[in-house]
Amino acid sequence: MKNEDHGRYGFWLSSCNVAAAEIAALIGYRSVVLDIEHGSFDLEGLDRFIPLLKGLGHEVIAKVLAAERGPIQEALDFGADAVVIPHILGAKHAKQICGFAKFPPLGDRSFAGGRTVAFGAADDAWVKEQDRKTKCYPMVEDAGAIEEIEGILALDCVDGVYVGPSDLSLRRGRGAYKRSDKDFADLKHVADAAAAAGKRWLLPAWSVEEKKFALANNAYHLTLTMEHGALAAGLREAWTLTEKLSSEMAAVAR
Repeated sequence: MKNEDHGRYGFWLSSCNVAAAEIAALIGYRSVVLDIEHGSFDLEGLDRFIPLLKGLGHEVIAKVLAAERGPIQEALDFGADAVVIPHILGAKHAKQICGFAKFPPLGDRSFAGGRTVAFGAADDAWVKEQDRKTKCYPMVEDAGAIEEIEGILALDCVDGVYVGPSDLSLRRGRGAYKRSDKDFADLKHVADAAAAAGKRWLLPAWSVEEKKFALANNAYHLTLTMEHGALAAGLREAWTLTEKLSSEMAAVAR
């Protein structure tokens, strides 16, 4: 793997799991998605965990609690490098909500000071640099978002989009996400729209099929595995292997 790909491959955390963050960094991961929306994070935990993650060399992508000013600004004030904003309904909604990730005149982010300015003072150059470095990725997981994907990607306050395949399938009337042809057609539509706009698209690529698709369609970021899924896979592998060995030894004994 090329060195520049390290940040392209990320993992998903639902809690302040320090050991998981350390193990991932040792393996070579350089990016983490924090599922604040569905995870067990609280503000005090995030205030401590985000600096730790960055100290380990991870880019921190915070999937915030809701499409609201408060959660977006809190994640950025704690030092997140990017926000993923869930349940964006369309282009008009994206313009309003994603603006909370950028300072005026580009958006309507509120200045807090503290960690983001190294506990010092801000100047005009810092404001511009924050808007450039801090990325805003509205989620494509509602029917209106994919129907208006071109309009969302055209917004100056949007740096790219993060796809939520499971919710998108449910909200497109297909039921549970099955990685069907229609599911991948939606992903292709997003990938093509992002390429045309010259912006990023990001995907939680759990399966081999999703990983292949994301690589073939130039996804900027692949979230390769999730905390609970990786733990379950490791526990299952150990159990299955031991059961197999036990059966083989019992057969020899007979």
